[in-house]
Amino acid sequence: MTAQGQTCELRLLQEQDRVEHVPTQKELADAQKHSWVRIPRHDYSPADRLRICLSGGLHHRAGEWADTAARPLEDQLAEIAQEIGLRGQAAEHKRLADLEEAQQKLLRWEAAKRQATTEYAEAYRGRHLEAQHAVWQRTAGLVEYVGALRLHAESLPPGPAREEAKAWIAWTESHVQRLNPLNGSPLLPEIPEPRAEDLQPFMHGWSPYGPT
Repeated sequence: MTAQGQTCELRLLQEQDRVEHVPTQKELADAQKHSWVRIPRHDYSPADRLRICLSGGLHHRAGEWADTAARPLEDQLAEIAQEIGLRGQAAEHKRLADLEEAQQKLLRWEAAKRQATTEYAEAYRGRHLEAQHAVWQRTAGLVEYVGALRLHAESLPPGPAREEAKAWIAWTESHVQRLNPLNGSPLLPEIPEPRAEDLQPFMHGWSPYGPT
């Protein structure tokens, strides 16, 4: 049986009557002869009363209803139907609440991913700046070295060695010019599209793959 998506199981059971057990002569003899023999205290027999058990869903008012002298089971059917309806309503309420929670979690994850993308871009620009600074420092050292080369070449006597030194110095000057990040207009670096693993350090506990 299903109510608003909630499956409920109804079981119809027959009650049993219990009476005091009257030991038989054989039972008494067996119990006296063997210490492990236990004589039952009660006898059970099927009664003309029924019991309904309801399982599944969130318990509200009751889960079992039985025939009694004051209230036959048929007089309790409306109460049973109401309990099933209440469990269905509770299931629907939980479904909607879970859906709302999932939507809110998705919104929080999307906000976290946007923030992570921003932080990733800032970190990328920072690394780019540090790389430019390192190149600039290395270039400054090369400029100084090329100047020393030029002085050394000028001290050489005219001839092939001096000409080769000048050719080498010309190449080094051109190379250093190409390396120098200050040659040209500084531009914002183009940020590559981040992969999931790129965003992971900036997700602050969230998974970059989804709101799990």
